[in-house]
Amino acid sequence: MLLLATGLAVSPPGDYEAELTEWHAQRVARLTAAEGWLSLIGLHFLSEGEQQVGTAEGNDIVLGAGPLSLGVIDLQPSGRVMLRVTPGAGVRVDGREVLSEELIPQGRGPRGQTTTVSCGSMSFYVIVRGGRMALRVQDTASPRRRGFAGIERFPTDESWRVEAEWEAFAAPREVTITNTLGQESQALVLGRAVFEREGQRLALLPLQETLGEPLFFIIADETSGHETYGAARFVYADPPDESGRVIIDFNKAINPPCAFTPYATCPLPPSENVLSIAVRAGEKAPLAAH
Repeated sequence: MLLLATGLAVSPPGDYEAELTEWHAQRVARLTAAEGWLSLIGLHFLSEGEQQVGTAEGNDIVLGAGPLSLGVIDLQPSGRVMLRVTPGAGVRVDGREVLSEELIPQGRGPRGQTTTVSCGSMSFYVIVRGGRMALRVQDTASPRRRGFAGIERFPTDESWRVEAEWEAFAAPREVTITNTLGQESQALVLGRAVFEREGQRLALLPLQETLGEPLFFIIADETSGHETYGAARFVYADPPDESGRVIIDFNKAINPPCAFTPYATCPLPPSENVLSIAVRAGEKAPLAAH
């Protein structure tokens, strides 16, 4: 019999406030890093065939930074993405000067490699979203990165570090996840985390494809679209312990990438994860860049 979730604070070891302060500092460092989400300046879906790429208005894909004419990208019927570089444009592929190269989409190389094209402070690589190929473009000198105003948080409240009961499903369930572009995909759910709050028994479905992996919760609540980002927030948790407990720390609820840039595609919460309470913990809606 699994332990009944109480939803009450679990006294964490050490200085909890200091732990959260350090965690938040690391979170901001990742977000503002050169390869962080604030560097995104474009998301361009590819059409089959050849398309001219560069910053000049006449290109089929107009980049926000880089040379006037970077080259030609050819999305072939086989799904291969080939690049022909404009000579003298100063373009590098994986750090090498080349005239042509196949662009391997994110994480799809033999050892999970991704081909990166760069020119000055701008770079891009191919991603796959909803079965379609797209260029994800970054610029380390992007205005969003330079003008980042920080992330406001709710005051630390240890009662939002809840102890939940893990209820494993007899068989994995498929849940439809819709992203901010309206694309749908199927995700495996192995169980749910159940806890009590404000007199309600609440349950959250985490995405977790195999046992032992961290749990990933996509949530919304009564603060969404008001005090917090409207689409969703993310919360990560360790897998259930031997007694069937899951510790969900809503003080570590974070904004998804699409809260910081329009060029990220983020999953939306399944209906089961839209809570009927106000979770005033974790990150608030992002501050406007200055």
